[in-house]
Amino acid sequence: MLSRDLLRDSPERVSELLELRGESPSAVARWGELDGQRRSTLTELEALKRQRNEASKAIGELKREGKDAEAQIAEVAELKRRIPELESEATAIETELRDLELRLPNLPHESVPHGADESANRVERLIGEPRAFDFEPQAHWDLGPALGILDFERAAKITGARFTAYFDLGARLERSLINFMLDLHTSEHGYRETLPPFIVNDDALIGTGQLPKFGDDLFKLEGHRYYLVPTAEVPLTNLFREEILDEAELPMRLTAFTPCFRAEAGSHGKDVRGLIRQHQFNKVELVHLTTPEQSYEALEQLTSHAERVLELLELPYRVVTLSTGDMGVSAAKTYDLEVWLPGQDAYREISSCSNCEAYQARRANLRFRPSEGGKPRFLHTLNGSGLAIGRTLVAVLENHQQSDGSVVIPEVLRPYMGAERIELHS
Repeated sequence: MLSRDLLRDSPERVSELLELRGESPSAVARWGELDGQRRSTLTELEALKRQRNEASKAIGELKREGKDAEAQIAEVAELKRRIPELESEATAIETELRDLELRLPNLPHESVPHGADESANRVERLIGEPRAFDFEPQAHWDLGPALGILDFERAAKITGARFTAYFDLGARLERSLINFMLDLHTSEHGYRETLPPFIVNDDALIGTGQLPKFGDDLFKLEGHRYYLVPTAEVPLTNLFREEILDEAELPMRLTAFTPCFRAEAGSHGKDVRGLIRQHQFNKVELVHLTTPEQSYEALEQLTSHAERVLELLELPYRVVTLSTGDMGVSAAKTYDLEVWLPGQDAYREISSCSNCEAYQARRANLRFRPSEGGKPRFLHTLNGSGLAIGRTLVAVLENHQQSDGSVVIPEVLRPYMGAERIELHS
């Protein structure tokens, strides 16, 4: 959520930056109208309350003096009628103002490339060389079923499209990736492992920006204000909602494994095959809570932690800075890690690492108390996948496949797998 002071003092600049994100400038203009109405209504309301108090005081004095107070009594009666009307108006204005604020995206950082969509994204660096195969590499949706470790049809039978059942070393590979990533991030990168609830309430989703704008992408539990978690970013960031942390506790680094559930309402039939875009998938998430002065250094650190996973798994990838038109609404700057998938002859996103600055902190009222004293300040929040498990499994299968249809397990995973290779009926 954007600062009201910023919206009030620099509307032209805010409009200019939001236009880069595809937002109409009319939204900021409307906010200005509502803010003006709210302030004038509150000013009038306070004046009427003072007038009511003064008239009530005058009535008491007139009665004590035995004088006629009918005019003042009539005035108070009219004020008592008018004040609730104004209070109701003020509440309605504040509700519309708040709803508009919750729907405005974050402002992009000055280093973010300008553009309407992914075509304006900027490749920062390429890590590793895509493998030169001496055979035609298979896509995971063919390779996994051939090995008997992925079953899309049986999963669809018990649930529906875009769900998958894992078997044997496929199930073990998924579990091994989760444990490997959690061990890496806790032991080498200093994250605090957390196991949050897999169901969150609407306040938590408002806090991180999924609501109210993207409700169609969420799975809501009927009859409750509960939702299945779309990403561990939501519970991890909201653990300290409505709290004031001491600066000495910062930076705070949290990691968690959760299943993630997304309706994918806006995908329009995209990536319907395989594991790339599922309604249910596993993910290890990384969250940083830090000071504004440290948040961009933290973004580089968080991104490097996600990159380390890819490096240890011997997977080629690239780092891309997303353009203004391709970022998520809460982000001020985002790096995407895109892993090379030889079966698709393309780089595909496997992690998004974002600095949300104070946008989420304002929504969740997440603050810290500076060590040198003074008023509490809003934290900066950052999040990133470290990594998406299903897409990592895809990358391992496709990059480490062999001509005989088997898959060599990366060395770092072998202690977790208890195997060096996935073969048919292994």
